[in-house]
Amino acid sequence: MNKPRNHLQNETSPYLLEHAENPVDLYPWGEEAFRRAREEDKPVFLSIGYSACHWCHVMARESFEDPETAALINRWFVAVKVDREERPDIDSIYMAVCQAFTGSGGWPTSIFMTAGQEPFFAGTYFPRTSRGGMPGLRELLALIHEQWEENRPALLGQAKELVAQLRRQEPAQDASCEDLPDRAAALYKRAYDPENGGFGRAPKFPSPHNLLFLLAFYERRGDTACLAMAEHTLTQMYRGGLFDHIGSGFCRYSTDEYFLAPHFEKMLYDNALLILAFCRAFEVTKKELYRRIAKRTADFTLREMTSPAGGFCSAQDADSGGEEGKYYLFTPEETVRLLGQKDGQAFNRCFGIDASGNFLGKSIPNLLHSDPEDRSFDRFLPLVCEYRRRRCSLRVDDKILTAWNALMISALCRLYQDSGERVYLEAAQKADRFISEKLCADGILHVSFRAGKRGVGGFLDDYAAYLFAQLALYGATLKRTYLERAERLCREALSRFADRENGGFYLYGEGNEKLILRPKETWDGALPSGNSLMGWNLVRLSRLTGKEVYAREAQRQLAFLTAHASQAPTGYAMALLSLLESREPSVQVTVAPAIGEDLGKLALILPPEGVVLVVDPSDTYPLKNGKTTFYVCRGNTCLPPVNDPTEYDRLFHCLSE
Repeated sequence: MNKPRNHLQNETSPYLLEHAENPVDLYPWGEEAFRRAREEDKPVFLSIGYSACHWCHVMARESFEDPETAALINRWFVAVKVDREERPDIDSIYMAVCQAFTGSGGWPTSIFMTAGQEPFFAGTYFPRTSRGGMPGLRELLALIHEQWEENRPALLGQAKELVAQLRRQEPAQDASCEDLPDRAAALYKRAYDPENGGFGRAPKFPSPHNLLFLLAFYERRGDTACLAMAEHTLTQMYRGGLFDHIGSGFCRYSTDEYFLAPHFEKMLYDNALLILAFCRAFEVTKKELYRRIAKRTADFTLREMTSPAGGFCSAQDADSGGEEGKYYLFTPEETVRLLGQKDGQAFNRCFGIDASGNFLGKSIPNLLHSDPEDRSFDRFLPLVCEYRRRRCSLRVDDKILTAWNALMISALCRLYQDSGERVYLEAAQKADRFISEKLCADGILHVSFRAGKRGVGGFLDDYAAYLFAQLALYGATLKRTYLERAERLCREALSRFADRENGGFYLYGEGNEKLILRPKETWDGALPSGNSLMGWNLVRLSRLTGKEVYAREAQRQLAFLTAHASQAPTGYAMALLSLLESREPSVQVTVAPAIGEDLGKLALILPPEGVVLVVDPSDTYPLKNGKTTFYVCRGNTCLPPVNDPTEYDRLFHCLSE
């Protein structure tokens, strides 16, 4: 007998489809739901989450799948489900609402609002019935219904007041602050955990853009404390259970201060940004461990998160069989049975697998008490990984998101430049073709693709990240087609999202659905904001093309970002990277190639962090000795042209000192 299905049955989002057979009469976001709310004079119960979210699954099992709770929702409300990854505009607005109500945020986000989309109550996870000081959803539903019927003017007044408050944008602070990078470095030092790595207390998020800033600050200022903080944090994240030592890849964040017990979902964007951070650490220190971790993370992505057509899937679930982390946990008996007494016991000692366990009575494999350079157990990993895969499985959210795919493209390009292994470049180019063929239509980018359908028109983050990817592809290949596409994307982003009056970029453009607010996100959260990425893109384009229009736009964007960053500079790591690049530029290499020169090979011998321009030989850039010639400059300092890449490398390091 078929289960009853609600209004989500024709959606493509895995998260929405997970709820398609709930007894709650759920709608996707759209006019049909809001029209019904108006006609029936009911408030709207909006639930926002994503497929890999553990607490979203818990609330689904406790409440959305419960017939009695569903009956209350259906009687008194019109219920709407949103996948935050498909609709970051809706998520941004109502996350701000949740933070205004509760002082914090998270998923699932639970919003009660009018049919006009104006919120009057918000929270995150609610248990089915009250427990541990937390209000139960059933009690909350009854209370809100009662207030809607008996005290509606107060609710509506509260909703209008909150929306008006959120619409009032506070003026940015003075943008003339010259010492923002120095202030940020000092604040990172103050928040740093010298024992366990990372910053602040648990939970600890990877935030790789923070580490990229610290590495850049070390390179430009020689601040060895910043290098030490970045290295220690990267190493501890790898050694702990945040990294999957059996199958590779990083989980979303650590629930403790040691990086031991993660929140087990694996997100594409975290792994992309961490590949970039480990690659950068390798480039700065030349320590092979960092490149090896980057490669293991990329190999996991290509093996488990890549669709046959080349796009990258969004996430792997935190839960297996309804249990958080079950997929990743081991007992010592399991590994001994699998590997034999001697090897199994040695494996357990290395990876901290013991009878007492470190998570719900079982063990998360980790290297916190072992040498991270020890590779003596690598030969066992394929066997243990296959055993784990047969034991239970993980759900994969297989929708392809433009912004997250673009970040992975950028990461794979960087890893190719650091390793010379073409498999990474080929995967990046295949994903780029996927975006071009499946996510571009009618002259615009789209946010997502799944089951043959494109999602809504793209947002700032999609354009900014895809532009970032084109610059990375250019750096890895030196093909001008990527640079030309980057310029087209930049023009589109300026046209669709720029706020010409107040500076910065809006999250959604004129062609997107109009909501109760038009957010302008500047803060770097788990990912760099679209505004921060645009700052970096504009600085880079101005240097790669020499065009004054990009220099002006970069200056305007950095002034906007600097003003917003002045109160909390550690929340703007990507913007500060852009600021450093504009004030203290990296090395610029102008290449005049001889006829028949292989530009792809040149890309592998040039600095990944540098700015590389390819020009036709001319009176300005003549060939030396009739061979390919490198002109190396930093700021206003240039060195004599050279033919030999090893000589160039020596000059590059001379300029970097």
